[in-house]
Amino acid sequence: MKTLSRLVQTGLTGTIRVPGDKSISHRAVMFGSIAHGKTMVDGFLPGEDCLSTIDCFRKLGVEIRQENDHVVINGNGIEGLREPKDILDVGNSGTTCRLLLGVLANTPFHSCVIGDDSIAKRPMNRVTGPLREMGTKIDGRDTGNYTPISIRGGSLKAIDYVSPVGSAQVKSAVLLAGLQADGTTTLTEPHHSRDHTERMLRAFGCEVVVNDLTVSLKGGQSLTATHIEVPGDISSAAFYLVAGAIVPNSDLTIEKVGINPTRTGIVDVLKEMGAEVTVTNQQTETSEPFADVHIKTSSLEGIEISGDLIPRLIDEIPIIALAATQAKGTTVIKDAAELKVKETNRIDTVVNELKKLGAQIEATEDGMIIHGKADLVGTTVDSHGDHRIGMMLAIASCLADGETVIQNSEAVHVSYPAFFEQLEQLRK
Repeated sequence: MKTLSRLVQTGLTGTIRVPGDKSISHRAVMFGSIAHGKTMVDGFLPGEDCLSTIDCFRKLGVEIRQENDHVVINGNGIEGLREPKDILDVGNSGTTCRLLLGVLANTPFHSCVIGDDSIAKRPMNRVTGPLREMGTKIDGRDTGNYTPISIRGGSLKAIDYVSPVGSAQVKSAVLLAGLQADGTTTLTEPHHSRDHTERMLRAFGCEVVVNDLTVSLKGGQSLTATHIEVPGDISSAAFYLVAGAIVPNSDLTIEKVGINPTRTGIVDVLKEMGAEVTVTNQQTETSEPFADVHIKTSSLEGIEISGDLIPRLIDEIPIIALAATQAKGTTVIKDAAELKVKETNRIDTVVNELKKLGAQIEATEDGMIIHGKADLVGTTVDSHGDHRIGMMLAIASCLADGETVIQNSEAVHVSYPAFFEQLEQLRK
């Protein structure tokens, strides 16, 4: 439980770096584990989710040394993985769960994958379905739709899969299985999702072909160890970008933030709402581009957020909803039904918790409607075990009159272990 108070005059000021990108950190460990040779990762996010990924691959026989944000992985190829003596526990990480199933799709042994109570509620058939089509033997609760999931690799055949959802996790699981399949695996999405997997596969020496919404690769390719520099996580930076825009007297710079075009929807939305945000010192020579982002207190206007923009900011919608409470007019968020199957049902959770603080907000079937500008009042709120809800509520506390008590605040450790410490430093 965390108790925070309103910022009256000082605002949030300073220059910071946010933790390494969670999506890239997961993939760096996974790809290094199935590559040949020694992979070194710098900027790794040592949060609980990514540590779950390390734990799972250690149980699969991979030698991994991790010290803070530096990781060394001694990979022996995917054929070097060994049957785990224990259950593979992904903790709270949906990325670990779904991508791990793709890695295990052709392994000649049995594995059992579990997670926490939140993972047990999240649908896995979007991944287990196409993996079964490729030849993997999968069972579990509701015939493999929910964890625990039992998986034994099969003799995989490539498929041409049309995904009903634009999901980087689905795409990544199918591509990881496709590496081990006979033939060329192709996946087509309804919308562009994050392309970290395609970029990282190329960094490890794999040939990947992308044609608009379709990505394909030939089976039988081997990965070669490399050095991965993980940029700052823009999903973590989003909390400070919004804070910088809506907390009075704020002026913030976040250094070396990842600006992958599939992830920068938060920057586009803030600019469209009228925020004074600038991107400088762009570096594009690495597989993942990064830059410094500066923002200061701004006058925001309500907008509509929908369509192809949603996959580029799906994890940022909780903090965008808070920004909308401080904007003039009405903000409408649509086409975001995917929020219902995150760590919590984020549509209902965001709406209910912001209402407690005095926001004028209502849930819809696929999003929410927020009326601004609202005067927030401190009260007792709850992260419900969702790290992004917890951080959003912490930023809200900087605006709310009186004290805000955040229950289950420890959930932020999943992706941002030093979040509250850093927030306190910026408040001074």
